[in-house]
Amino acid sequence: MKKPLIVIFIVLLIDQISKFWVKLSMTIGESIPVFGDWFQIYFIENNGMAFGWEFGAEFGKIALGVFRIIAVALFFYLLYYLSKKKIKFGPLFGISLITAGALGNIIDGMFYGMIFGESTFTQVATLFPDGGGYAGFMQGKVVDMLYFPLFTFPEWMPLVGGQIFFSPIFNIADSAITIGFLYLLIFQWDFLKNIDNIDILTNIEKTEDNNS
Repeated sequence: MKKPLIVIFIVLLIDQISKFWVKLSMTIGESIPVFGDWFQIYFIENNGMAFGWEFGAEFGKIALGVFRIIAVALFFYLLYYLSKKKIKFGPLFGISLITAGALGNIIDGMFYGMIFGESTFTQVATLFPDGGGYAGFMQGKVVDMLYFPLFTFPEWMPLVGGQIFFSPIFNIADSAITIGFLYLLIFQWDFLKNIDNIDILTNIEKTEDNNS
């Protein structure tokens, strides 16, 4: 269980440092080019799910927060259970990334409204403002900043003409969730196929170790 916790801690640390820096340094809609126009730090906030998608109003945010907390608790239990079964680190790594990403966005939603002042198009937020935060518990907004507008489709193309190829703005936590899922699907397919029977997985890995 030690290695998964280290992965979760590192991802959370990078995620929260990046969000604190953006929140305390930039106004909403402000953009900093990193690699030309292809990669920008572009500050937005959202009330909902990954990549800026929205999910309801006040009740929706609370429901999403509760769902995330339950999901993270289940992921932690799964990591603990698989660690006890001595599953190799590969599957644990993917699950750890997903867990860290979900936890990172939970922190935003649960606490950012209480500890930060409001970010606007003209005002940079402050930490622990005198008048209190901009929202209550579990009413905070998720901070997004990673933007990769790689190219724009030509105007003559049907349906997508004039649109940006990849327009979502996301954060480190979103990236960790996506990378974790893709890693499991691509590199840990045997694990996913046999996840309902951990004993089979354990026997497969013992056989691989004996043959190596």
